[in-house]
Amino acid sequence: MSDALRPMTRPRLYEQVLDRLRHHVAEGDLRAGDRLPPERELAARLGVSRASVKQAIVVLEVQGLVEVRHGGGTYLVRDSLDAEPVEQLVERKRRLPDVLEAREALETKLAELAAERRTADDLTAMRGALDHMAEEIEAGGPGVEGDRLFHAAVTAAAHSGLLAEFMRSIAEQITESRNESLRQPGRPHRSLTQHRAILEAIESQRGKAAATAMRRHVRTVAKVRLLDWNPGDDA
Repeated sequence: MSDALRPMTRPRLYEQVLDRLRHHVAEGDLRAGDRLPPERELAARLGVSRASVKQAIVVLEVQGLVEVRHGGGTYLVRDSLDAEPVEQLVERKRRLPDVLEAREALETKLAELAAERRTADDLTAMRGALDHMAEEIEAGGPGVEGDRLFHAAVTAAAHSGLLAEFMRSIAEQITESRNESLRQPGRPHRSLTQHRAILEAIESQRGKAAATAMRRHVRTVAKVRLLDWNPGDDA
């Protein structure tokens, strides 16, 4: 059946607000750390409800583009508001729970096996990954590459070809969940601490403790603003 006559859609009002905010930041040459006008003022200037403005701000917050300080306003995290299209955000929200469920199932077992099978070289790789992550965070970054290296090192340390293949098959989705997690306020430092707990258990060859530490970590990864966001139809 042809898709040409599918129901027509119109941009949600808050999506139009997003577009106006993006232009405002660009035209005003605003930079990271600058404050956006208050919601009440934005609503009045744009001729929309505060609910529409609030929904747009939530979308920007979910994407890590702004920081909302309770009682203190909304501040840019980056030099622009080049937001991901809302439909892509909705699709990512839809598939993220499945990815996190798969990660918990696979990575807890990998951590347990790593504790039983790790070699001196495996431990060196894990320590190096955490040093890299710490350096990234110290430099003001989210620690994405160090995070990737650490989980890759744990997978390698399990010495299970089939489980490693499963991990490779969902690598793109794992990267998506990693980026989503590490953009949460305070999350990079917390993830680094949890990684160190996983490494300690693997290093001391405590399989069950390693699995428990990894499960705790993946469940922390699952606590992201995106999953609490309700796109709605309009505002």
